[in-house]
Order: sequence, then C-alpha cells, then structure tokens
Amino acid sequence: METVLALIYTFLWSSASVATKFGLKSGPPLMLAAIRFSLAGIILLGVNGLLHQEIWPRHQQMGALAVIGFLNTTLYLGASFMALEVVSAGLFNLFVAVNPFFVLILEYTWLKTSIRPTQWWGFIVAVLGLCIGSWQAIIHLHTPLWGLMLVVGGQMAMALGSIYFHHVGISSPAITINIWQLIWGAIFLWPFAFLMSFSKPIIWNWDWWGSLLWLVGAVSIGAMLLWFRLLRQGAAKASMWLLLTPVIGYVLGFLVLHEPFTFYDMIASILVMVGLFLANRMSFRQFASAKTSTGK
Repeated sequence: METVLALIYTFLWSSASVATKFGLKSGPPLMLAAIRFSLAGIILLGVNGLLHQEIWPRHQQMGALAVIGFLNTTLYLGASFMALEVVSAGLFNLFVAVNPFFVLILEYTWLKTSIRPTQWWGFIVAVLGLCIGSWQAIIHLHTPLWGLMLVVGGQMAMALGSIYFHHVGISSPAITINIWQLIWGAIFLWPFAFLMSFSKPIIWNWDWWGSLLWLVGAVSIGAMLLWFRLLRQGAAKASMWLLLTPVIGYVLGFLVLHEPFTFYDMIASILVMVGLFLANRMSFRQFASAKTSTGK
C-alpha cells in the first residue's frame, strides 16, 4: 500500500512544475505561490473545522511548524516557482534527485546515521545523471545558471525541512501539519510576493485559474498529505521516491508542454533510475524476505 501511495505522490509532485508553467504565463511566480499556499491552507482549515477534526496543534509545536513552513513552503517552493520561469519542467524534476543526497548527508552529519555502500553508489550514479541533464540544458537550451542555482537552493531547503520534521517528531495528524506549514509558508512569502508583483500584472485567465486549482487541490493538499505520511517511515526512505520524479517530469513536460526530450535527457533519466535501484537494493531484498516468511 505504501508503494502505491508513494507512486501517486510522485506523479502529483512531478505534475506541479507543469501546472506552474501554465500559471507563470499569466502572473508573477511568488504571487502565484502565495495565493496557492493561502488558498490551500484556508480550505484545509475550513474543511477540518466543519468535520470537527483537529485543527490546532499543541502550543509548543507551533514554532516547529513555522520552521517547517518556512523551509518546505517559503524557501523550497518560492525558489522553485522563480526558477521555473527559466528552467524546463523536465529539468526541474531531474533536480529533485538532489534531495535524497542532501537528506542522506544531513542525517549522517547531524543524526549520526549509518550509510550503506550501495546507498553511496546509488546517489553517485543519480547525481551523474543530474549533471548530464544540467549540461544538456545549459549548452543546448541556454538555461541560465541562476535558475539552476535557485532549484538547488530550494532542494536543500526541502531536505532541511524533511530532516527537521523527522527529528522533532510532531505528533499532530498529517493534515494539521500540512495546514499550518502552508499557512506559515504563505505568511512568510507574502511580503516578497507583494514586492515582486509590480513587475508583472496578473492576467485572470484559464491558464492562471487552471494552474491554481491543480496546484492547490492535487499538489498542496493531496501530495503533501501523502508526503507527511511517507516521512513517518523515515526522511531518507521517503526522499528516495523523489528520484522517480525526473522520469515522470520529462514525460509530462514532453506530452503537455511539448518540451524537447533528447538522447541526453534519456541517459540522465536512466542513470537516475539505476541510482534508485542501487540505493534501495537492500530494502527490496528485505521486503522479498519478509513477504516470503509471512506468506503474503
């Protein structure tokens, strides 16, 4: 069941860059992001209230949720929205492969967790694929370096958010965590959104509304609830699934946005998949052994 949920999450998360591309045709990136997070947080807060579900975390946990909101929402997604003005959806999803590497290093440095040799080799191969995809974009698509730097900075912020969430061990339900990380993320983001809104007015057309609806419903609500559930299995394990996003991202970018999919993109995607297999090989063996012993 967790594998199915992880695959659904990966598809929804990969689709976010495509939906964002449509919205950026009609408005500034940080304004699109701030409206998205505000709407998602308010909708979830209202629905939970109507269903008489828990909407308020413990008082001592509110500060931790503000930190998570700042890292996962304000920094990660704010930087991502700005980068997607110049970075293709396929390349953006390829860069998500960096996230497990940051998570692994941070867990090793801060939490003193052990790292298997197969994990190191898996991440090395995946990063090699990332480098090939980046070289292809810079040389042939003339993608500016500052866009790639924004993507990397955003991924580092998300890795920090994942580690922090797993470390502090917030006991509130996933939906409550999601509500408040969205609300805090929007609060921190709105001042920057207002400052940058004067450079590009919003055109309230179908591209803008369609982008917002998908980003709010499918991604901010659906995907993030799945993400927090996966994080309870461990930050590094959950982040492994993000390695699938390059493949799905390139396919969606090619089919929906008609972005080019070159030989180098294919090689980059294959290397990422090989890296995923190497990093998870021991987990697959343990799963097969447990399945055999239980008869399930």
